[in-house]
Amino acid sequence: MRRIRSLVAAGLFLAVSLCAQPSRATDQFKTVETSTPQEVVGGMSVKMVRGVSNVTLGWWELPKQVYQTFHEDGVGMGLTVGPLKGIGMTLVRTLSGVGEVLTFPFPFPGFYAPYFEPEYVWQKERK
Repeated sequence: MRRIRSLVAAGLFLAVSLCAQPSRATDQFKTVETSTPQEVVGGMSVKMVRGVSNVTLGWWELPKQVYQTFHEDGVGMGLTVGPLKGIGMTLVRTLSGVGEVLTFPFPFPGFYAPYFEPEYVWQKERK
């Protein structure tokens, strides 16, 4: 019974983290003083979910970078440079996730904005 509860809790957490997408158009001009308490708590919770997601799923950067390098630059680069990019991005994403978890109550950088884009490992990079 306890195992089922933990699986349900993990499933709910994953569902919330996949659906949490705040609007970015107006967030760059928001401050804690000009926002409602609901917006502040919402920003904090999105930052916490994003941080936990990046800590737990940061290792996905390794196969993602190998795959992207393989398809963009060819087999040779995918097998040599791809793993190096993957290791670097795994460290960056995981450490930024730790930073977001530790600083989730504070509204920086810019009203709970992500440290870098894409904010989740499964999102496509903008070019």
